[in-house]
Amino acid sequence: MRYNIVYMGTPDYAQKILQSLIDAEDMDVSLVFTQPDRPVGRKRVLTPPPVKVLAEEIGIEVIQPERLTEEGIAQKIAEVKPDFIVVAAFGQLLPKEVLDIAPCINLHASLLPQYRGASPVQQSLLNSDRYSGITAMLMEEGLDSGPILGYRYFEIPKEMRLSGLMEQLSIDASNFTLEIIREFESIEPMLQMKANATYCKKIRKADGEIDFGNAQKIYDKYRAFEGWPGIFTVDGLKLIEISIVETKSTHKEAEIISVKDESVIIGCGVGSIEISTLQPASKRAMSAKAYLLGRGLKVGDTIV
Repeated sequence: MRYNIVYMGTPDYAQKILQSLIDAEDMDVSLVFTQPDRPVGRKRVLTPPPVKVLAEEIGIEVIQPERLTEEGIAQKIAEVKPDFIVVAAFGQLLPKEVLDIAPCINLHASLLPQYRGASPVQQSLLNSDRYSGITAMLMEEGLDSGPILGYRYFEIPKEMRLSGLMEQLSIDASNFTLEIIREFESIEPMLQMKANATYCKKIRKADGEIDFGNAQKIYDKYRAFEGWPGIFTVDGLKLIEISIVETKSTHKEAEIISVKDESVIIGCGVGSIEISTLQPASKRAMSAKAYLLGRGLKVGDTIV
């Protein structure tokens, strides 16, 4: 049997799932929806989403509506007569007129009902979760609230950061999508336990600000906010490369405990971290030791 797919997705995670559908011999992707091109970077260069780039390379028609409720969108989807609408990190809720066209399968990057919403991967790292995974869900009008079709999960390595976790989730989701479609008729959907639901919001730049109260919380933010927004102190000092030393001792917050090669050990209210590379506001990145030398800081001083 061949399956006719309408696909909806936007970022790299969704691009990898789309690639698996394109590569599968029994899948035909007839139409792709993604978010409109957005300005990116300091120069605000208008940039297409990764899903659009891949779809256009293959020659699949791409539609980029601001809202799926726009006139003619549901009719366009219905005209291609999809067997399934597959959704992954698309960034919009699907209206009922679209949900009614064909089964809509969402590949959500958390173990639902945990972390419904916009930033489930970052949230799992912020909370030092032991496990993460993919939920295949039959979509309804609510936010990530539909019946569960299946899970794939794994233990998160303690030093894994956002990019590594996203890569593993993308691989798992790509394989899992094909399984769910092929086995759909034999799956008994399972209702979510709404009482256990948690929600996560969009990440803002301000979320990257840290204090030196707790070493584990700093390290969790470092893992979760890799790339953007990064982590930084209230005066704009960016911590580019850090590791956690220990999580139990108590110190004066931000105290310089010792210098280790080019790195600096910093005490927190609870625990301590090692900073290897940092970047002062409006300056180039440098070793932590060079930063101390440049400011005449020594063991016993505070780094901020």
